[in-house]
Amino acid sequence: MSKKTFLTAGLALLMVLTLLAGCGGGTSGNNTAPASTPAQTQTPAQTATETPPATVTTIRAAHVLTPDHPYHLGLEKFGELVSAKTNGALKVEVFHSSQLGNERDLIEGLQLGTVEMCLVSTAPLAGFTSQFEVFDLPFIFSETQKARDILDGPIGQDIMSTLDSQGIVGLCYFENGFRHITNNIRPINTPDDLKGMKIRTMESPIHMASFKAMGSDPTPIAFGEVYTALQQGVVDGQETPYAIIYTSNFFEVQKYLSETGHFYAPAPLLMSKAFFDGLDADTQKAVLEAAIESREYERDVLDEMNKSLVDQLQEAGMTINSVDKQPFIDVAQSVYEEFGDEIGRELIQKIQDAQK
Repeated sequence: MSKKTFLTAGLALLMVLTLLAGCGGGTSGNNTAPASTPAQTQTPAQTATETPPATVTTIRAAHVLTPDHPYHLGLEKFGELVSAKTNGALKVEVFHSSQLGNERDLIEGLQLGTVEMCLVSTAPLAGFTSQFEVFDLPFIFSETQKARDILDGPIGQDIMSTLDSQGIVGLCYFENGFRHITNNIRPINTPDDLKGMKIRTMESPIHMASFKAMGSDPTPIAFGEVYTALQQGVVDGQETPYAIIYTSNFFEVQKYLSETGHFYAPAPLLMSKAFFDGLDADTQKAVLEAAIESREYERDVLDEMNKSLVDQLQEAGMTINSVDKQPFIDVAQSVYEEFGDEIGRELIQKIQDAQK
């Protein structure tokens, strides 16, 4: 073999050995994975994620209104907030349109543990603590902001705390707005216009006494049956806020809407005390914070809705008239006399003075 041939073969052998070493062909146990593997290219920021909860607890939250009402939208917001605040440990499932029962059923469900949360009007709460009756007095509130200030302040919170002994935690007050009268006979301008009319009311002694004082025939009917009762002429009219009149399609079966604003309708957001007490302190704090934040959201939604609802109801065919409230206020004074001792005249006076 010539010297030139020998050198060429040697170089070829050296290149092969170099390639084998570069490809990891060595047998040493200290070999490491290539630098491009995911385990080495991921940074701590990429791999650090919040630990998901070991268990997820579902809160059943129920109400009797439609899924496009601010009640429902506010409860959905509560669900978003409380899930975020608890890293997904609490999940809220919202039931609308009386799917889990009427309002009294829902309140009793909190006590029985068949529902964890509900959003209701104040009237059915009178059967659990009489102080809530003060909110059902006709014309007890003169305007929305004053009502909110009282509900969110010491007076409203003291009344809410009376539910503790009933196995219920009051979280805050959502809102339904001022209630107005609709009917199929004529516009209501004075109490005399109500004479002889059957008006659907809530099953509240104060509501019924108020409409009796105004001259009508109050007829309590469960909310889920109101549309059919109006459609079939079982009653001539009903009384609810704008948002319910619109979202429940009452404009389809009612001709006249009179802006009486006779009752203001706060909506307590309630939770089962047994359920709430079973949560740790941090989770309880998250629930309370989410309740307040969703309250503000629900009220904002309602305010925005109310700005356009009069026009929308008129476009839907309703005749709407404003009302001089003073004649209605005058005849309603008999209701204050009838229920003053039961509710507490001092409490009534305190709410009236707080609005001056």
